[in-house]
Amino acid sequence: MTRATRTTRPPRLRPGDRVSVVAPCSPVTPDRLDAALETVRGWGLEVVCGTHLRDRHPSLPYLAGHDADRAADLQAAWADPDTAAVLCARGGDGAHRTLDLLDFEELRRGPAKLLVGFSDVTALHEAFAVELGTTTLHGPVIATQYFVEDQAAQEELRATLFEPESRLKLTSPTADTLVGGTAHGVLTGGNLSLLCGGLGAPYSRSSAAGCILLLEDIREHVTRIDRMLTQLLRTGWMRGVAGVVLGSWTECEPGPESIRELMLDRLAPLGVPVVGEFGFGHLPGQLTVPLGAGATLDADARTLTLDEPALA
Repeated sequence: MTRATRTTRPPRLRPGDRVSVVAPCSPVTPDRLDAALETVRGWGLEVVCGTHLRDRHPSLPYLAGHDADRAADLQAAWADPDTAAVLCARGGDGAHRTLDLLDFEELRRGPAKLLVGFSDVTALHEAFAVELGTTTLHGPVIATQYFVEDQAAQEELRATLFEPESRLKLTSPTADTLVGGTAHGVLTGGNLSLLCGGLGAPYSRSSAAGCILLLEDIREHVTRIDRMLTQLLRTGWMRGVAGVVLGSWTECEPGPESIRELMLDRLAPLGVPVVGEFGFGHLPGQLTVPLGAGATLDADARTLTLDEPALA
């Protein structure tokens, strides 16, 4: 994928639909997982848990079980013709390690469905866009505080899943115009570290040309953020990008003002609209943003307006 292309919209969810919950990255906290499953069932959905959902790798405790088992759960959930959506339980680490173990030929044979998650799940968003051509949702990983302890984020996700026409215009009270103007493109991106980690690797797009690029991260020093942004720029990956929308930089040192200055320094020379603090990522009340959807960024009004509902 060298230029942005719109992806296939999966169907919206309806009460009674089956959703699968998997852990392709880091291990879950049992109490949070139980609370998350109760919330999703409360939406009238049938929940199927991956066989290895509660696993922990015996020697690499930052992983939710062995790579093959995590990949097998994701493969089984996506290949299940009765599953309407796949919800990721956690981000953390490990998504990139599953990609070479997925059978994308089999995954392509099934009907379009939803993938929901963020942070480390960015690796899966990229792969599913490139290999399957399906819209995915940059939204909460459900077995974390970003869902279980956050009713605003829950409602954002629920409305997008069941009533996508109600979420055509996205904005945030914290949004900050860094570079004014308007742009149209396909929404893509997610976690900056994961995008850099996928550069030049299979299942990652070769260019963000024509895209409105979303970027966010957590617990990264401004010097590392600088290096990662500079890498995306120097490789030419951002050449032709239509606009940039920045989310949270939670616990990124030394603080928000230094991050803002860095973004102006690195991104303003692109000559495209840029908005900061747009309310997605590692923060309370995070927005759910459809990746692969066409949208218009109005940096002066600090809005993203979708061309059509994210889900059919």
